[in-house]
Amino acid sequence: MKQKKIKMSKKIIVIGASTSKNSINKTFANYAGMQLNDVDLLIIDISDYNTLPIYSVDTENKNGAPKEVVELNGLFKSADGFIISFAEHNGSYAAGYKNVIDWVSRQDGKVFNDKPTLLLSTSPGVRGGATVLGSAVAAYPHFGANVVDYFSLSSFHDNFVEGKVSNEDLKSTLLEKIKKFQNSL
Repeated sequence: MKQKKIKMSKKIIVIGASTSKNSINKTFANYAGMQLNDVDLLIIDISDYNTLPIYSVDTENKNGAPKEVVELNGLFKSADGFIISFAEHNGSYAAGYKNVIDWVSRQDGKVFNDKPTLLLSTSPGVRGGATVLGSAVAAYPHFGANVVDYFSLSSFHDNFVEGKVSNEDLKSTLLEKIKKFQNSL
């Protein structure tokens, strides 16, 4: 009997780690995801989780994990990789995003299941969210992220024009990092 090989697309979860409706990090994460070839993108909007209670062990012990957290953990387990772009709030993660990750981490600990992960950040300023990105690069391996590479896009409104990275040097560097991520899948 002749066997058929079926090519399955990789599933990549894309997260703009912000609850802002007009988040430049959502825009940037989605743009990066769209540069990949032959993948299925699953875009997670952190705003969809705004009704989660603030994580506390007391709340978890009393009520267990919210249903949407259990479902999100299942999605994370089914993914082949992650692209995350971090909004920087006072040098750290956006509170809404951190709360979601706090809840998901209570499911299994290794939130990102040792899957390839591309970490990004951007901001209107010249540092492009470099502080939060540095924190994520250091911390995310502890959350089970196989950090393949990372990139910070400075001065978003100057360097991201008409739906794309407009600075050719930055674009070239970003595309190299995306290619490295794609090759790791």
